[in-house]
Amino acid sequence: MPHLKIQLLLFFILITYYSAVGFAETRPPNILFIMSDDHTTQAFGVYGSRLSKLNTTPHIDSLAKEGMRFDRVYCNNSICTPSRASIITGQYPQTNGVLDLSGNIPPERQYLAIEMGKAGYQTAMVGKWHLKKEPASFEYYCVLPGQGKYFNPVFRVQGDKPWPRNTLQMKGKHSSDAITDISIDWLKRKRDRKRPFFLMHHYKAPHDMFVNAKRYDNYLADVTIPEPDNLHGQPAKGFGSKASRGYGSGLAKGHESWRLGRKLGIDQSLKNPEYTKAVYQKYLKRYLRCVKGIDDNVKRLIDCLKETNELDNTLIIYTGDQGFFLGEHDLMDKRWIYEEAMRMPFIVYYPKMVKAGTTNDWLISNTDFAPTILEMAERKIPSYMQGRSFLGALKGESKPQDWRKALYYRYWMHMAHNLRVPAHFGIRTEQYKLAFFYGCNPNGSNKTPAGWELYDLKKDPFEMKNVISDSNYSKTLNDLQQQLWEVREVLKETDKNYPEIQKIINQYK
Repeated sequence: MPHLKIQLLLFFILITYYSAVGFAETRPPNILFIMSDDHTTQAFGVYGSRLSKLNTTPHIDSLAKEGMRFDRVYCNNSICTPSRASIITGQYPQTNGVLDLSGNIPPERQYLAIEMGKAGYQTAMVGKWHLKKEPASFEYYCVLPGQGKYFNPVFRVQGDKPWPRNTLQMKGKHSSDAITDISIDWLKRKRDRKRPFFLMHHYKAPHDMFVNAKRYDNYLADVTIPEPDNLHGQPAKGFGSKASRGYGSGLAKGHESWRLGRKLGIDQSLKNPEYTKAVYQKYLKRYLRCVKGIDDNVKRLIDCLKETNELDNTLIIYTGDQGFFLGEHDLMDKRWIYEEAMRMPFIVYYPKMVKAGTTNDWLISNTDFAPTILEMAERKIPSYMQGRSFLGALKGESKPQDWRKALYYRYWMHMAHNLRVPAHFGIRTEQYKLAFFYGCNPNGSNKTPAGWELYDLKKDPFEMKNVISDSNYSKTLNDLQQQLWEVREVLKETDKNYPEIQKIINQYK
């Protein structure tokens, strides 16, 4: 009889074990979505820029080496709030209503969190939110108010009081460390292990003014940071147009309307190019010290997943909310349609599906993130989302024949914030970039010159020569303009509600 009891016990143990194994294999994966603010492709090792030899991102690079690096992922508006709104809604700005930094996404339109909850996921949002309204569609949140602080950050958390009155301060902490502490605490202590999780983990860094944790103060101190070839003498002959040339803000004395050099404490008696070089070195070191802090904290997250035995069943995405200029074309910040600002890093790690060391070159928009995540979670993609899933890319499938031929971009914040970037829109195809600078506010005020720009990215990947007047590109220009008007109609991104802008467009068609 005792032998029978032991046999029955072993039988039930084996049944329980194999049931658990089967559940783990069939359950959709956990999804960890890591996003940094202004972390541009130039500041990675794995993207192979002039800065790659500095090795500032070894842990993030390892995710790409063991997963997939995406080379043609772009935002539809290179500014924080609109990009985040497109990611959380799967919609373009005129559909979700967020055109600029003043926009917001209320709980009932936080579609990605809502749909992931319906798919059975436990949802959490930690770090920089920047969409104004309470992230109440997440089961758990702990978010920075607005941009938040680099040191001693205060977070808005769920609680008994109405939003945003419940707060938590992480004293003595740098924001990158604090955000990671909060996510690790949630992963280890607060989540329901019976359900897959969807965690949006968003860093404030390396947003200006690039304040690093004290332990990185001497990082790269004795290193001369490589300069971009087009840092000096900009705007170069051939780059830009009358509609863009001389606008924006940069590093060189005479092109720093945002006063970057003064804010960095650069000797104002210096003249170009020495002044530009001094600004560049300090600018890049502060930026890269913040990036290094992010990379080290990404390792902490990975280690946490290993400790909790969740790494093998967790799909990890690493991205930035847009690109960023690190002195290219003597520009800083983002906002422009040019590659450095429009292009986003995007890395996916999930060995069960994604082949190690692979790359992808499909034209992908940030509106595609939500549909892809939903399909990964085995949730039907809602018809109100304008993006398209690229899950097939993760599986190593061929690009569908009907995949998009052009990506749409629109920057609305005409000449804002002493950064002086004119309003414009355009498309990016596999080979070309076409931009129209209409140069005014939505009501037609504060006009700057209007004009077209065209770049052949195959011959000119750094966009040094605007070929809009080159007769060899006449047919290409006509074809691209037709594509632009068609894309605007399909995406409902026209200016039918902005007659003053439409007048300018009609003059230049």
